[in-house]
Amino acid sequence: MKTSIKAVSNKFTALCQRVSAAFVAPSEKQGRAVMFILGVALIGASLSIDALAQTKYNDEKIANATNAVLLYLEGSFGALVMAAAGIGAIMSASFGQYKAALSLMIVAVGAFILRSFMSTFFNDENIMP
Repeated sequence: MKTSIKAVSNKFTALCQRVSAAFVAPSEKQGRAVMFILGVALIGASLSIDALAQTKYNDEKIANATNAVLLYLEGSFGALVMAAAGIGAIMSASFGQYKAALSLMIVAVGAFILRSFMSTFFNDENIMP
């Protein structure tokens, strides 16, 4: 009787050690398995919820929110973003960080012509003030 209790106790201890090791320092295989299970759970949870977005879609709220963001970017905040990105591009180019300078130039030009891009590539009839 003692040997069976000891065997069960040893197996339980080994199982607890494996679980503890998986939480403390998971291997690559265990990490991939956890990510796979998490992804399947997220997909399953999203498929189980009814798609209510189509019935509660309100284009006016989205147009107002987009208009507010574009008004901020066209106003003084957009000028601040453009000036800060331009100064940052000049400074990073002078220090030799040409990739950062190019990225900041794209931000500066993008802040300057965002409304033109929006009207060129998207339907802006509901967005314009």
